Amino acid sequence: MASRKKTVAHWPFAPKDVGLNQDTNLLKLIAMITMLIDHTGKVFFAQYNIMRIIGRMAFPIYAYCIAAGCVYSRNRFKYLSRIVLMGLVSQPFYAVALKHTTQRMYAVRFLDDPVGAVFNFYVQSWATPNIMWTLALGLLLIWALRDRQIPCALALMLIVWKVQSSINYGWQGVALIALFYLFINCWWLSLPVVLAFMVWWGMRGGSYHLFGRSFGIQMFTIMALPLIYIPTYSKLKINKWVYYLFYPAHLIGIMLIQFALALGQ
Repeated sequence: MASRKKTVAHWPFAPKDVGLNQDTNLLKLIAMITMLIDHTGKVFFAQYNIMRIIGRMAFPIYAYCIAAGCVYSRNRFKYLSRIVLMGLVSQPFYAVALKHTTQRMYAVRFLDDPVGAVFNFYVQSWATPNIMWTLALGLLLIWALRDRQIPCALALMLIVWKVQSSINYGWQGVALIALFYLFINCWWLSLPVVLAFMVWWGMRGGSYHLFGRSFGIQMFTIMALPLIYIPTYSKLKINKWVYYLFYPAHLIGIMLIQFALALGQ
């Protein structure tokens, strides 16, 4: 009797390679620069909206690099722990540097209770979490999909939906990370899907007008797509810790400049 070959269906949520731009070190450098421009513009040059527009390129690049990292990362715990660590370290600097402080953060006087004041300040600063929270949720969602943990993936989607008002870029930011990952080995499929999602996202706003149509600042995220989809070969080498530590470092720098300017007045 002829043996029957067992047919195993391919799981579509576990890409094995990256079909988009693999020059992620260059992309990370561009993301760091555009993020710095964005945050500098927000804090010091609010009158120049072009800096915020340029800054819209940063998040899509970060989202793509996270998705690409999920394809190649061999140690999930280390990958996630680095992002969580940077989020924990950066949070108070994020709140102060980007002006997300609240009265509750100063509810305990430092002179009366130094330890309690620091603890309260840190805990209350999480009223507006930094971007690492969004990236971490995106990572967890990707891993749940890749491991066929559909109930976990659905639970994460529900959590993201519930807390969307408290995270950077809302549920759309987490969804963008997942979309980059799901179609990362087929640029011809990824590009129309991601572009359509970004355009839809950008249409949710009315601050800008072109050809009689209104759109929001998120429309400018599409400027990052050529960098993600057109291959480059810079051979740039950046230590992964430079990539991670830049986030809290640039926030500390912005915060110190604010303090220096306040003292000079």
